[in-house]
Amino acid sequence: MKNPINHVINFVSPNAKIGENVKIWHFAYVGENSSIGNNVMIGSLTHVDYGVKIGNNCRIEGSVYIPPLTEIGNDVFIGPGATFTNDPYPMSKKMIGVIVDDGVIIGGRSVFKPGVKIGKNSVIAMASVVTRDVPPNVVVMGHPARVKYSREEYDIKKDNWNS
Repeated sequence: MKNPINHVINFVSPNAKIGENVKIWHFAYVGENSSIGNNVMIGSLTHVDYGVKIGNNCRIEGSVYIPPLTEIGNDVFIGPGATFTNDPYPMSKKMIGVIVDDGVIIGGRSVFKPGVKIGKNSVIAMASVVTRDVPPNVVVMGHPARVKYSREEYDIKKDNWNS
C-alpha cells in the first residue's frame, strides 16, 4: 500500500534565484522572486517570503520569518526564531522592509520594526526588540533595544569566552 502522506519537505519557488552551495533545511519556504547568494544556510521551518534579498555567506537558523521587502547583506548570522516585520500599521496597503547591512549578528527571538536599518557589523542581542535604526559597529539589547557597548568590546568578550 502506498503511503497516503505527501512528503513535501520544502517549497522553493521556481523563479527564486538560488546561489551556489546553498543549504535549505526541512520544511522551509522560499517565495517568488527572492534572491539568495552563495554559501547560505537556511534552517528548518524558516519562511523567506517573496522578493527577499539575501547576500553571500549568511547563516539563517530555524524558525526565522523574513517578510517581503527585507534585504540582508553578506556575512550575516540570524539566530533561531528571529522575526522581521514589514507592515507598520497592520493591515495597511503600504509596506516597508528591514535592511540588514554586512557582518551583522542577530540573536535568537529578536524582533524588528518595519523600516529599520541595522548598521554594518552590529550585534543584536537575543530577544531584543529593535524599534529604531542601529548604527554600525555597536551591540544593542533590550526592549526597546538600546546601544550597550561597541562591537570591539563584543569581540573581546567573545575571544575571552572562547579561550
